[in-house]
Amino acid sequence: MAPYKERPITKMYWTIGEVAAMFDVNTSLIRFWEKEFDILQPKKNKKGNRLFTEKDVENLKLIHHLVKGRGYTLAGAKKKMTENRSETVNTTEVVARLKEIRGFLVELRDNL
Repeated sequence: MAPYKERPITKMYWTIGEVAAMFDVNTSLIRFWEKEFDILQPKKNKKGNRLFTEKDVENLKLIHHLVKGRGYTLAGAKKKMTENRSETVNTTEVVARLKEIRGFLVELRDNL
């Protein structure tokens, strides 16, 4: 019999404060993007607090990359996300990976 193996705990929902901290923006900007982008559909609990799923966070990564990183207007970001979503996702992933590599290389250089 195989030994018991614990599954990693993954978070199902993030609060708006946690999401805002992830992207280093104000919660008001997250609420504004929620109104502007139909793809953002956070759940709301009985108190009305927004609870963002992993899908919402992924969509926010794309929005943040386009608007803050690439300088798109909101209209331009909406258009890009509907027309070239897969290309945008790939670009965002590549940029994130390159930032990780850069961080590793800078740390390596500093330790020499």
